[in-house]
Formats: sequence, structure tokens, C-alpha cells
Amino acid sequence: MNLSQYLRRFVVVLVLVLTLVTTTACGAVSQDNRTSYQPEAARSLKYGELARGDSPSGQEFGNWVVATSKGLIKDAYVRDNNKLGVVISSQVKPDEVKSLAQALVQGFHRSAPNRDLTVLVYAPDKQRILTANYDSSSRKVEYSS
Repeated sequence: MNLSQYLRRFVVVLVLVLTLVTTTACGAVSQDNRTSYQPEAARSLKYGELARGDSPSGQEFGNWVVATSKGLIKDAYVRDNNKLGVVISSQVKPDEVKSLAQALVQGFHRSAPNRDLTVLVYAPDKQRILTANYDSSSRKVEYSS
């Protein structure tokens, strides 16, 4: 790997980590919001509004991830306030996927502290390529393909 490729990779990872760590897209979500069924709210939302999250804070966070990714993430969704799925663009090189997942785990942890989290990374063809599981008790991330 030549110096320019190394610098590009380093800058991409640094920008993502700094963006996801220093900004918060949504406030804390109580457990009541996550488990309560609200049929009136669900019926009043359009289908497209539900695509990025199954709660208002999940919707906000999914929108924020796509907006701040500068084209690296084509789509994102949040389910059950502890699962983040992202579809990466073809701009993301295979050796950058794990560091991107790590940055997403850090940012997601800031918006959902004290919770076990899962980040699912999908290729542009929507095939899952990496899963990152964050264990809040041990504060460790485990990766699997």
C-alpha cells in the first residue's frame, strides 16, 4: 500500500470517528418508548418515514448517519433502538469496512449508552459483510462476517 492510499484510508476513518463521536443525533430513549406499541403514530406516518427507524429517535439517528457519512453510507436503519444496519457505498474499500463499523459502534453507543448494540454492515448489493456486536458490560466489540 503506497503512502497516498494509507493517508486516504486514515483520513476517512478519522473523519468518521470524529463525526460520530463528537455529535449526538438524538437524545436518550427510555425503555417505555421502545416497548410500547403506538398504533395511531404508526398509521399517521408514511412508509418512507419508517424505513430508517422503528421509533422517532431511531428514524432521526438513521437519517443523521446517512447525512453525515459524506456518501460512504447509502442507507441506514435502526431497529429496537439497539440494532443499526448500514448499506455502504462502493467508495468504501474492503479494508476500511471494519474501521467504519467501529466508528459506527462508537457513535451509536453515544446515542444509546448502557445497552448492548449490534451494527450490521451491508455491501452495495445488500449482502451482509460484517456484524459488530458491542457488549456494554465488558465494553468490547466482537466482529463476525
